[in-house]
Amino acid sequence: MSKKTLNAENLAALGAETLANLLIEVSTGSAEIKRRLRLELSHNLGPTELARDVRKRLNSIRRSTSFVGWRRRKALIKDLTTQAEMIIGKIAPDAPDVAFDLLWEFVDLAPSVYERVDDSRGDVGDVFRNARAQLEDIAPRAGLDPQVLALRVWEVMRDNGYGEFDGIIGLMANTLGTAGLDHLKTLVTAHAETPVEEPQSHAAIQFLRDLRSNGGNYAEEQKSRLIKRCLQEIAVAQGDTDAYVAQYSAAELARPHVAAEVAELELGEGRASAALAVLTGADLDQRRVDDLRWDRVYIACLLALDRLPDAQTHRWSVFCATLDRDVLRDYLKVLPDFDDIEVEDEAKAHALQFEDITTALSFFLEWPDLIFAAKLVEDRAEELNGNHYELLTPAAESLRDRHPRAAVLLWRAMIDYALSEGRTTRYGHAADHLMDCIAADLEVTDYGRFPPHEVFEGYLRERHKHKSSFWARLP
Repeated sequence: MSKKTLNAENLAALGAETLANLLIEVSTGSAEIKRRLRLELSHNLGPTELARDVRKRLNSIRRSTSFVGWRRRKALIKDLTTQAEMIIGKIAPDAPDVAFDLLWEFVDLAPSVYERVDDSRGDVGDVFRNARAQLEDIAPRAGLDPQVLALRVWEVMRDNGYGEFDGIIGLMANTLGTAGLDHLKTLVTAHAETPVEEPQSHAAIQFLRDLRSNGGNYAEEQKSRLIKRCLQEIAVAQGDTDAYVAQYSAAELARPHVAAEVAELELGEGRASAALAVLTGADLDQRRVDDLRWDRVYIACLLALDRLPDAQTHRWSVFCATLDRDVLRDYLKVLPDFDDIEVEDEAKAHALQFEDITTALSFFLEWPDLIFAAKLVEDRAEELNGNHYELLTPAAESLRDRHPRAAVLLWRAMIDYALSEGRTTRYGHAADHLMDCIAADLEVTDYGRFPPHEVFEGYLRERHKHKSSFWARLP
């Protein structure tokens, strides 16, 4: 390896004095590099000195009120990441108690940062979430009093407006232990018995809150949700399924997604009959067609109760309603040899007639069966929605070699949609699709009931002759 390659070994050979001078030079005009160098110097004096500097920086970030635009976002993320790394990597090994307090303070900093930066990409939040996760590892080494920690957890749960401390009960469960979790539960239940003090709000804000609470008491509902969430997280930490389930009202248990969640817990405890009772008590009219969680748990319950025929019946009905390929595979797995082939053919015949052609096409592509995918496209070409380019584009690519006529129909659907709807941002893709149609024309020997390429292109040129920005994209 060249002696001029930038690596640690070659740089170390320059000597300490040379490197020190270089660092002074490159740090000139860079607050970020200077800050990092000072932190390293502080670390050299010990974790206490480093902790003092990190805390000063956190306080400075907290006090800042200026909005962080896109130009400064990267620098902010780097700054936050550096402070977290100092706490986790350099302070925690020697002073876990100090590191725990600092890291807790770091996570608590999140709301003040979120209020002055656009975090739609989530990368600022990732820094805080990653730091929060590290609390679980540092806490057991920090010599914390379980009851004091319980109070600390409860305080942040009550003021968790940005979700910065989401999951903290689970993260602290091992450190809290039985005594800490019990004390936390006492704090939560005591809060439940305390009357709600409705905060004074602007009339418009109060009106919106009343709308959201459907005429109920907004503050009371917020309090109830907090209590339920805390008690359920404590129940999970203590492995108490009954306590977890007890937090749901009868109306909530009637919701299919809640019933499925509770039934999974009951099933995990080996109580299949109880799980099935919860599921059958749900109001399935509230279920979304594309949400199969209730069905999957229901099938698992039937299997746990040795009711395979009933499980198979439900699998088939779910497949017929959704074309879910995983449900069909599970159904076919338990069929006798050769019966599965016959049933698979029946399933494909059903998919060919399925009401939503988009769902049907997805099924055939993912099964996979390109012959049936091509047949579906050709049989129901008039139903294709060219707006679904995220499906039709890869479908056409999959079909172009062995089923070029079906691929052409997919490209035509996307071209016609883009031009008819005036989607100028898609004109480039539409032009590419038209070139694909021209190339495929050499492979298609028979267009069947569909117009050949020259007729289709002639139709486009006549109907969309004024869309010059599209035609200009063609060679």
